[in-house]
Order: sequence, then structure tokens, then C-alpha cells
Amino acid sequence: MTELTLTTPETVARAQEILGSHRRELERAGVPGSLTLLGGSSLVGLLTKGDVDLHLRVPADAFPVAVARLLDSYEPANREIWTPAFVTVERPGDPDVGIAVTAIGSEHDARFSRTWAVMRASESARLRYNDIKRRRPGDEVAKSRFFDELLADAG
Repeated sequence: MTELTLTTPETVARAQEILGSHRRELERAGVPGSLTLLGGSSLVGLLTKGDVDLHLRVPADAFPVAVARLLDSYEPANREIWTPAFVTVERPGDPDVGIAVTAIGSEHDARFSRTWAVMRASESARLRYNDIKRRRPGDEVAKSRFFDELLADAG
């Protein structure tokens, strides 16, 4: 299992650099959408395994084009959870980079956008997130339940 570390200002700065690099790459490839940083490497004080998580929000009518173009340079990830409006891709490396692709206005788009807005604004949410990562490392079901609760609380 990968060791968890606390995100530092330097970690966030490096993740922001990686975000910029991937934005430029997607623009050159003609991938539509808006790319943002989220996940453990996006906020100081969160536990992370060192990967970088990105969120690509794409207009619904451009979603198939975005996915097709992404698959030219990223590997499919977790195909079993894909929907017509949600896809995940990754690029292993140092660090690993994952992109959640959502159609704007879809359920998954709202989930990513709203829960990470809560994470940025709420210290208690960040503490709960770290507690789950400490007590249940790698447990994606527990993490998903946590984000379900955040979304429900956000109304």
C-alpha cells in the first residue's frame, strides 16, 4: 500500500503545475472542456498518496468527442463505473494523474463540483476526509459514502 502524506504548500504548487501542463496538452489535442484540480493534492493538510486528481467538465454535446480524444493519450480507468456522462482516465507516472470527465450538469459533475467546494470551505470536512483515509486507507466505498454525506449536507 502507498504511504499517505500530508499535502504541503509545495505539494499543491506542484499539482497546480501539473494541472497547467495537462491543460496545455488537452488544448493542443482539441479536447473540449474546463480542467480543474481536486483531490488530496489540491488542498494543504489533506492526506494524499501523491497522485494528482483532475476534473474535466465538458458540455454534454461535446462529451463523446472529449472522451475519444482523451483516449488517444490517457488510459481508461475503472470502466465498470463509466456512464454516458462520466468517464475516468489515467496516466501512470511520477506522479500518477487521473482525470474524471463529466458532462456539465450531470449527476457526477454536480458531485465533484459541489463536494470539493465544500472541502475547500470546511475544515471539519477536511478533518473527516483525513480520518477516513487514515482509518480505512484505500477504501473507496468509505470515501464514496463520505462524499455522499457531503453532497446531502450541501443540499
